[in-house]
Amino acid sequence: MTGPLIVQSDRTVLLEVAHPQAEDARHDLSVFAELERAPEHVHTYRITRLGLWNARAAGHTAEDMLATLEKYSKFPVPQSVTVDVAETVARYGRIVIERDGDALVLRGTDDAVLREVTRVKKIGELLGVRRSDTVWELLPWARGEIKQQLVKLGWPAEDHAGYTPGTPHAIELDQTDWQLRGYQQKAIDEFFEGGSGVVVLPCGAGKTLVGAGAMAAAGTTTLILVTNTVSARQWRDELLRRTSLTEDEIGEYSGSVKEVKPVTIATYQILTARRAGKYTHLSLLDALDWGLVVYDEVHLLPAPVFKLTAELQARRRLGLTATLVREDGREGDVFSLIGPKRFDAPWKEIEAQGYISPASCFEVRVDLPQQDRLEYAAAPDDERYRLAATAPAKLDVVRHLVDRHEGEQILVIGQYLDQLDELAAVLDAPTLTGATPVDERERLFQAFRSGEVKVLVVSKVANFSVDLPEATVAIQVSGSFGSRQEEAQRLGRLLRPKKSGLPASFYTLVSRDTVDQDFAQNRQRFLAEQGYSYTILDSPALAA
Repeated sequence: MTGPLIVQSDRTVLLEVAHPQAEDARHDLSVFAELERAPEHVHTYRITRLGLWNARAAGHTAEDMLATLEKYSKFPVPQSVTVDVAETVARYGRIVIERDGDALVLRGTDDAVLREVTRVKKIGELLGVRRSDTVWELLPWARGEIKQQLVKLGWPAEDHAGYTPGTPHAIELDQTDWQLRGYQQKAIDEFFEGGSGVVVLPCGAGKTLVGAGAMAAAGTTTLILVTNTVSARQWRDELLRRTSLTEDEIGEYSGSVKEVKPVTIATYQILTARRAGKYTHLSLLDALDWGLVVYDEVHLLPAPVFKLTAELQARRRLGLTATLVREDGREGDVFSLIGPKRFDAPWKEIEAQGYISPASCFEVRVDLPQQDRLEYAAAPDDERYRLAATAPAKLDVVRHLVDRHEGEQILVIGQYLDQLDELAAVLDAPTLTGATPVDERERLFQAFRSGEVKVLVVSKVANFSVDLPEATVAIQVSGSFGSRQEEAQRLGRLLRPKKSGLPASFYTLVSRDTVDQDFAQNRQRFLAEQGYSYTILDSPALAA
């Protein structure tokens, strides 16, 4: 056995990066294991229950997963891991939710398991009458909540209760000058085969088209939930361009407009808006008999929307995302309430097919002047990240990088508004933040797309669902601590295929020997999961 993996009895798996089979092993392992650490030579993965259940829901068996470990392992796979994987995967679907006429029922394929879970108080509160040793009625409203509770108990339910078809509404794809790509069609097919769930595709790989294809296949009224108003308008424009839908059939439901039409695009903010302690726009969820609910950027779903989604289990739900990573640890709620992962296409695989641009990632380490170092050392812990992330020494490095890529479309991305104002002044470039009115945002984005604006300084509002296909350079000067999901989104701004044919360059500026550098290592885990690696650059050498 000479493979690149070492499988350990604590369910960690070590991957030797330099091994000739490392790329194939990483691809197959990522189906059911999560990357924990990604230093230069050996990456550490962990096999988790949720990872195994997501893989099982996507059609992978325990035998498939164990075959991957055995194929690439340098040493025999520990017997305890073999048993754990088989037993964990076998927990999925031992409890089934079904529909019996007008009633929802909980059915157990294992009497002992059903007896165990129904004796739990939080489960008991969701049950109606007991029909037999293997069947309980569910309270009509409890379909979502019981799935959440069962995942927490370690017995994820398989939901076969079906979905309301919703009000029929014909939607056709207009594929006159384009066609769904193979992986997009496969994602749509596997979503419908599973009923509800999440499709994971890299930014730039056409998640909106998967949504449009699902809408056409469903042929029903659709509610689309998005991160912000700019994203809502991009969805509207894409649907008008790619489908038979007209402006009269698409409504926007946001802070500024309240339209309900057969296809309604609403922002997460409006759903979570409260007045006098109550959610004031919940009526939207029942405004029409929705047959499909699409959650764009499902990894950003606000916590209150999970509760609302628990009540939408009779409606088919499609989650779209570039990463299932959530910084709040609520991946289990995505699994139970939106649905398990139905399709996942690795970034490098789609890059190899030519559908997203190749990208080079760089970490530029910036030395702090002595005075700044002393200020950092004396600062309280809660102020250190801001001091390191907004170090003035980064300004010169940004200017050098912009000069190096003169003539290209460049995004300069940061977290702190005062830092963004300084960068805009140094670069003589426009700034776009959360305070920028929606119409002005759209104007600036369009000027950037057309090449009228070459350099755009943006806050985190540009992380999500913003289509800037000709951006070839992103310079990240500060971010949300160690957020892997943010890293995915920011790299994603660059991955749309370019008319110019230029490759993408993604720079992260990091203050050396500070918490800024520590957080950068966590963010990089996401890119390592996708097969990218960072080249470390030294800022003095860069300036030279």
